[in-house]
Amino acid sequence: MWHTIQGSLPELLAAGFKYTIPLALVSFFFGLIIALLVALIRLSRQKGAFKILKGIAVFYVWLFRSTPLLVQLFIVFFGLPHLVIPGAFPDGIQLKPFTAGVITFSLNTGAYASETIRAAIASVPQGQWEAAESIGMTRVQVLWRIILPQALRVALPPLANSFISLVKDTSLAASITIAEMFSVAQQITAENYEPLLMYIIVALIYALFTTVLSQLQAWMEKTLAKTTPDQ
Repeated sequence: MWHTIQGSLPELLAAGFKYTIPLALVSFFFGLIIALLVALIRLSRQKGAFKILKGIAVFYVWLFRSTPLLVQLFIVFFGLPHLVIPGAFPDGIQLKPFTAGVITFSLNTGAYASETIRAAIASVPQGQWEAAESIGMTRVQVLWRIILPQALRVALPPLANSFISLVKDTSLAASITIAEMFSVAQQITAENYEPLLMYIIVALIYALFTTVLSQLQAWMEKTLAKTTPDQ
């Protein structure tokens, strides 16, 4: 048993740092950008073209929150190659596994995180918008200087939880041939025929990663609480 652990642990950790963590970080970064844009569109008071954008944003959030992440991965990686667009994509939309994973995880994260950010922005009293605008600040200035710093304090815990969940969800990337930790564990299991041991090891590594992230989350919350004044 110890020989198996010593032999497999380096491979699993290497896969974790090479694919699992980068996939989660890159996807969460783009997911946050998408989430912020979607949240601002849904909170906007603008009419006309923004009404159409709001409709698209609502549909996007609904779509990705009401379908399984695994199905989304399969559609992007296995389905899009069959989407033939003459002139643009005559052979379908071919994506590398890592790229397909980033796109899917980013869109999925963006849908969930947009609701968190939208709620956090909405939690800031309307009077703060009015007070800042009364002294000549533009709406954009109010958003970036007054509203978002306070909204971040509210949004940080759920967003951090979303990132921790994303790290665990990257195990689904094994289904589209990304050689992350769970995929490597499956490969090693096929060689040593010790599935219970291998899956326990990979579960403990995920637990280690999420524990570190949870401690980082707690530190960030304490730091933000000290640097951000109460409303």
